[in-house]
Amino acid sequence: MAGSSAVASTVPTGAPLKMLIGKSDTKPTWCPGCGDFSVVAAVEMAVKKLAIPSHEVVIVSGIGCSSNLPHFLSSYGFHGIHGRSLPIAEGVRWANHGNTVIATGGDGDGFGIGCGHFVHTMRRNVDMTYVVMDNQIYGLTTGQASPTSMMGQKTKSTPAGVIENPIDPMALAIASGATYVARAFSGDVKQMADLISGGIQHKGFAFIDALSPCVTYNKLNTFDWFRQRVYKLETAGHDPTDKGAAFARALEWGDKIPTGLFYKGDRPTYEELEEVLTAGPLSKQTAGMKGHESVLDEFL
Repeated sequence: MAGSSAVASTVPTGAPLKMLIGKSDTKPTWCPGCGDFSVVAAVEMAVKKLAIPSHEVVIVSGIGCSSNLPHFLSSYGFHGIHGRSLPIAEGVRWANHGNTVIATGGDGDGFGIGCGHFVHTMRRNVDMTYVVMDNQIYGLTTGQASPTSMMGQKTKSTPAGVIENPIDPMALAIASGATYVARAFSGDVKQMADLISGGIQHKGFAFIDALSPCVTYNKLNTFDWFRQRVYKLETAGHDPTDKGAAFARALEWGDKIPTGLFYKGDRPTYEELEEVLTAGPLSKQTAGMKGHESVLDEFL
């Protein structure tokens, strides 16, 4: 009883409990060795590092192996439909931009059917973080070529080899207006957590391309393949405020693959420019009906 009293006395009456994010009761269903395990750990580490209460975090996803991520953490989550994580996340953000919104997905989900949303969310500079688990394959549907599969790669859908040029998500992000563009590798969880943490703190759209090997269906882009090629931009003298240099680094792929912060810029966010949102989160605003009769009269 003495122990109980001591604990109770440290919590002010009526004070909200600020629980930090942690693992949920739902266990990951990914294949053993999947790079996505590193990503869910990095997201958890990043949010804990910033001490953001779990109830102020919303993780939104689309469809794919990677998009199961919201189930595995003890925050609010929304499991959307294929390619639509970003418009859903935008809606969540605008309804209550007091919350931290993180969108997660895969290369097929985000750079295929969701590519249009990717471009437009970046040009709007919505203040949110987008983490893409990029494994250069469609894993959930058992191994078809994705928008980032390399030329010549043999997959279930390309038995003679991919004949399409892969999309470059880093160059696309910089060109489309993202103000925080980074790349991480699942073989380095600490760097990934630091980059996600930086993205959450950044005011504007933050994109982190997480190289997350599929150990079951992609036998080309393996952990060992990446380990022989990745290098850190922070050790290469890169200036992330230099947009031209960032774009040049974004074009690097092959024998050398850069990771780290490519670009960080500063321009107004959508939330700062939208007049309605400057009054605070919509969920906390009082709905005003003043003058609605005159508006309705225009349509009668």
